[in-house]
Amino acid sequence: MFKFGVIGSGSWATALAKILTDNSHAVNWWVRNETIAQHIQKRHHNPNYLSSAYFDTAFVNTSCNIEEVVAGSTHLIIAVPSAYVADTLKILPQGALQNKQIISAVKGILPEQNLLLNDYLLQHYNHPLSDYYTIMGPCHAEEVAAEKLSYLTFSGATTTETAFLAKHFKTEYINTVVNLDVYGVQYAAILKNIYAVGAGIAHGLDYGDNFLSVLIANTADEMAGFLRKVGIRNIEVGVHQEEDPVSHQKQANYAASVYLGDLLVTCYSPYSRNRTFGTMIGKGYSVKAAQLEMNMVAEGYNASKCMYLINKEIEADMPIAATIYKILWQGLPPRSGFNVIEANLM
Repeated sequence: MFKFGVIGSGSWATALAKILTDNSHAVNWWVRNETIAQHIQKRHHNPNYLSSAYFDTAFVNTSCNIEEVVAGSTHLIIAVPSAYVADTLKILPQGALQNKQIISAVKGILPEQNLLLNDYLLQHYNHPLSDYYTIMGPCHAEEVAAEKLSYLTFSGATTTETAFLAKHFKTEYINTVVNLDVYGVQYAAILKNIYAVGAGIAHGLDYGDNFLSVLIANTADEMAGFLRKVGIRNIEVGVHQEEDPVSHQKQANYAASVYLGDLLVTCYSPYSRNRTFGTMIGKGYSVKAAQLEMNMVAEGYNASKCMYLINKEIEADMPIAATIYKILWQGLPPRSGFNVIEANLM
């Protein structure tokens, strides 16, 4: 029997809790403070994020005690910003995650350790990849709250167990896709946030849709080049496996959805906090001022530095990502950076 725990109280954690409770699954929900916990129980919604999403609190047990939530759950969804994961989990004793199924909804890389979540959990909690899954898009929390048709991509070590997990999230407004590409989907999610910051910078600099389309097409190519260098192979849109022998339907090409689809929606959507952050940078905000104005985490900021450092070893050709890093971290003027990008787009 599945007993879900949700770690986090932001918009994505709230959206996932909504999906589960809409499917009548009981949820142990860790939130940051008692005020939020009591508000959810009394008023049936999160006061700070996606406040239009209401919960049947008969299915919700809110708690500020992460050890209690972990102990009472078989499947733990970690949905806090990557920069806060280590601090959130540090209270847990070494054996707390033993035999727990971890589902990552973290669309970033842990900046202090420069690690994907599964590698961090292996190092610090001896948590195996066989008990680890990811939930990726293309999906914005705001549209889940509004019950607009959305898609979730689930990745895990085995198709059968991953598909069984995904069924618990399928609703009238959520479709699911399953694959075994745990590393590929995480790197793609990290990179698309960086590129969405770049798309926002271009928007802030008053580039038009024609340029933006070429920019995003080139980021897709750059992403594919990096993924190929780290050994990911299922990255080509239009390439399918053989059809299912029973249904005679062609297998889903998840590259089209989780790679290209998530990149597009994050670069174009007005809900994208990374695009919004980038737009502010393009309009002349400093990084600090943009962060204070948003009061939300744009994963692409830390990710740009992490991927710049990682790529020093991988040595993929990533001039767009490198330029975004230099704008955000080295003080390169956005206009100067995009003059370079503009001159080198194919």
